[in-house]
Amino acid sequence: MAKLITMPTTPNFVRSNFRLVRAIGAVASPYTGKIRTQEFDGVFWEASVTLPPMRRDVALNWQSFLLELNGSVNNFRFADPDALVKRGNYSVDDLQFETRVNATNKTLTFNSTDNTILDTATSAPFANSKEGDFIVVTGSANSANNGTHKITAITNTSKVVVDPVDAQTLVSETNVASCTIKDNVKGAKGINLKASSNSASGTILKGDYLGIGTASGDSASTYIPTQYVMVTANATETDNGGSALNQYGVRIEPKLRETKSANVKVFHNPAKGLFRLAEKDVSWDADQISNFGITFNCIEVV
Repeated sequence: MAKLITMPTTPNFVRSNFRLVRAIGAVASPYTGKIRTQEFDGVFWEASVTLPPMRRDVALNWQSFLLELNGSVNNFRFADPDALVKRGNYSVDDLQFETRVNATNKTLTFNSTDNTILDTATSAPFANSKEGDFIVVTGSANSANNGTHKITAITNTSKVVVDPVDAQTLVSETNVASCTIKDNVKGAKGINLKASSNSASGTILKGDYLGIGTASGDSASTYIPTQYVMVTANATETDNGGSALNQYGVRIEPKLRETKSANVKVFHNPAKGLFRLAEKDVSWDADQISNFGITFNCIEVV
């Protein structure tokens, strides 16, 4: 079983390359030049980092860290080295997933003219939804990977206006048994969160990262990240006032790797991912006055 190894915090990296790798198949026709693509679930972060020249008494901390990782066996918490300072001013360390729509057995009508979704049974599937929330519709006419929609307006508890984030055009659903409207599900490119306390407020901005935890009891100093995502649009904040928790709709990349239940922690500060070394071997070099140089490559744990 993989162990979690603590990465040294000093000195800072002097050079980094941080990248998102996607598994996308592409086939080009030799006759027309047209390309057909297929997106697969595989998507993860990679990084290459370089430390400044170090004397041996400093370098040994990094040497020990790399050796304890045992090649690609053990893991460590890591973040984009050039985005450690958050852009938003959300006032505490963490938020929590919140299930605001979880409707099954629905008959839906989708109007492509005004981009509305209507539950024809008027059973109030959107009673807890907020403008800026993200939903995924699945059914016999809409595949599970149909994509994410953002609620831009709420007409009533049974009718909303949506904007496709990465989605195909929705089709009206008449097969009640197979139709669902859910949030925070695998494949979603937007997530619905709530503040972790009634005193927490503030912005989550484009370019911020989030570290997704495993449970409601996670703490900022010890959580094991299950995914590392970037916020790709300023989050929509609903200030509910008083003792009520503020709520957030947050657009992310890459898409959510697994469905998340209510109250699982999401960390804004520090936002970390779980990484491992990309190679089984480690090395370092030294010059004639024993200044050590260390560069290593790492990859997000999936």
